[in-house]
Amino acid sequence: MTEGGFIDPDTWFARLPGVVVMAGALITDPAGQVLLVKPNYRDHWTLPGGICEPGEPPHAGCAREVAEEIGLSLPVGRLLAVDWSQPFGQQARPIMHFVFDGGTLDDGQGIVLQSEELDHFRGQGHRRAGRPGGRRDCLPARPGQLIPRDLAAADSRLDRSRRSRVAGR
Repeated sequence: MTEGGFIDPDTWFARLPGVVVMAGALITDPAGQVLLVKPNYRDHWTLPGGICEPGEPPHAGCAREVAEEIGLSLPVGRLLAVDWSQPFGQQARPIMHFVFDGGTLDDGQGIVLQSEELDHFRGQGHRRAGRPGGRRDCLPARPGQLIPRDLAAADSRLDRSRRSRVAGR
């Protein structure tokens, strides 16, 4: 307690609930296929990205994680989606997910996977993921994972990209 009877700032901040901050990048190829990576410690595919360091802004964490995971320093574009999950129960800290526009890569050009964490990468059509007739193993339908409804937030970015190519921009 301070002289005025208030809790000191360090004690007050330590008592606040916390969240885990995760950031990933939506990276596509010119045809609009979404880049997915396969972690070797999970049974599902996901966007490149990961957990932000304490105090690290989500856009900076996204850039760092993408560089670590796929070996490319890409500019982090605008925020496309934010989601919240609590996949490990009420006693665990919830996770805030930030998905940024990671731009476009030609055919995985220059990708070097972080072998300690990732086994493979591939492109997946964003409109088919998790839908009837689509690949059901490409994006998990578990809480806390990027699922098709989150990819829908990226539809405008992907559709705008296609319109720009058609118009020659």
